[in-house]
Amino acid sequence: MELKRRNMWVYGLLLGVWALVVAWQFEEHAKIDESAKTDLRRSARAIANTLGAVVRGLQFRGAVFRDRLEPVLGELVTGYTNETVKSSAVISIALLNAAGESVASAGRPIDLEQKDLLQEGEHWGARSMTGVYSVEGAILNHVGATNNQAPLILEPRTNILRGGQRGFPRREPRPDQAGGSTDLNTLTAGNTPDTNAPAVARHEMPPPPRPDEGPGPGGPGFNPRGSDERGGPPRENEPRPRRPFWARDLDDKQYQDLIAQKELHGLVLTLSTATLQASVLHDLWLRCVIAFFAGVSALGVGVAWRNLTQTSDLQIRLVRASELNTHLKEMNLAAAGLAHETRNPLNIIRGLAQLISKRPDAPPEVRNKSREIIDEADKVTAQLNEFINYSRPRELRPSVLALNSVVSEVVRALGYDIEEKKIQIAIKGEPLFIEADEQMLRQVLFNLVLNSIQAVGEGGEIQIQAQKLNASEALLEIRDNGPGVPADRRTEIFKPYVTTQQKGTGLGLAIVQQIVLAHGWEIQCLANEPKGAVFRITHLKQAAKH
Repeated sequence: MELKRRNMWVYGLLLGVWALVVAWQFEEHAKIDESAKTDLRRSARAIANTLGAVVRGLQFRGAVFRDRLEPVLGELVTGYTNETVKSSAVISIALLNAAGESVASAGRPIDLEQKDLLQEGEHWGARSMTGVYSVEGAILNHVGATNNQAPLILEPRTNILRGGQRGFPRREPRPDQAGGSTDLNTLTAGNTPDTNAPAVARHEMPPPPRPDEGPGPGGPGFNPRGSDERGGPPRENEPRPRRPFWARDLDDKQYQDLIAQKELHGLVLTLSTATLQASVLHDLWLRCVIAFFAGVSALGVGVAWRNLTQTSDLQIRLVRASELNTHLKEMNLAAAGLAHETRNPLNIIRGLAQLISKRPDAPPEVRNKSREIIDEADKVTAQLNEFINYSRPRELRPSVLALNSVVSEVVRALGYDIEEKKIQIAIKGEPLFIEADEQMLRQVLFNLVLNSIQAVGEGGEIQIQAQKLNASEALLEIRDNGPGVPADRRTEIFKPYVTTQQKGTGLGLAIVQQIVLAHGWEIQCLANEPKGAVFRITHLKQAAKH
């Protein structure tokens, strides 16, 4: 019980360690998954920042023309070479206005009608990640927001000129040019801009609202395109902002509609997650393999522990068995010595009884009692001899023997008993030579043949047959037609003091098995058809004839 409880604790500990390893591996896999997603987010953000820088570089008078922007978008879709995003494939790009409509795109078309797609952030699909970002500070889907920093995405320049105009008029100055003005010819020729010209902000940015006035209806503190903070016309003391050259032929409504339709507010970027999924799946397989080998290791340790405990238990049993065997040997020697010492007084008793029975003056009753004493003394002496023979240590002295010759000598030694019961005995089989201790082999044959003689009735039959099984082994059978041995006692009769004969001592077959096992043979008691018993000795080792 103590050992079983200890084994359960060890198995539980191994199972707990394996569970901790599995939990640790899945936690690490979750970190790898999140890290891969973070890398993809950084890649998308890097692309968005790069595209913002491209848009800033392509701006001209507050506008970016599609014929210059779309090739850049196409290059981003076909292959992005930045080191931070080299593992991600761009599927599609779309630039959006304030209403969430596409003003420029490249790659696979994006369904902008999907639910919650235009909410800023990442949207994960089965095989892609769609990110929505602001461009140049514009906040996507912000109601009423009109950021004057956002550029407009316009059609090619030749489509927006009015009245057959074939060149660009002088550009309006930018806020970062310190009040100077530069026209296209000046920029082309590389001349120094005129610093005395009045400064006009890019997109014609109006002045900030006054502190004493609240925000106008169009946005936080200002109305973006040409009206004051209260939504009316500009005040007389304030100059009206000048429009870019491409909007001078448009009225206020057309200008405001153009801004609402073409002003850049956001970016939708779709990246493939194939590389991410492949790396995550590879990591998951590695974690599963680690968990599997951890389980195999835990199972192996459990099996090793079980074998170790069983081996320890067997070693303890062997030690106890060895001690018991030593004790039994000592008891056996003591019993043999006691039997030997008991036989001497029995011989004296038997001799005195014989003297009494032979005296001429002894009455008949004394003579009869003396003969009974002699008979009982002979019985006890025979049992003591059998016991001494059984308890004697078996030290083999093997030699090459002719099996049929030994069988014939044993049959001649029992000739008186055979003739007395008129038994027919036959010796069959081919001549064989085996390795065995001669005296022990004679003892085995003598006990088996005598057992058959006692079992059969008058006129019975006994058959002794030797047979070669292969080049190295042979068998020997002693058959009789006596009453046989019941099936439930065929293994019991080889134990000491178990017999089916009325006059048997119960040690004859026990001695036979002892000698057989000492030679490395095997003996069986089988049924002989139609009646009788068969004693079969197998694994007799054949030897070459001298």
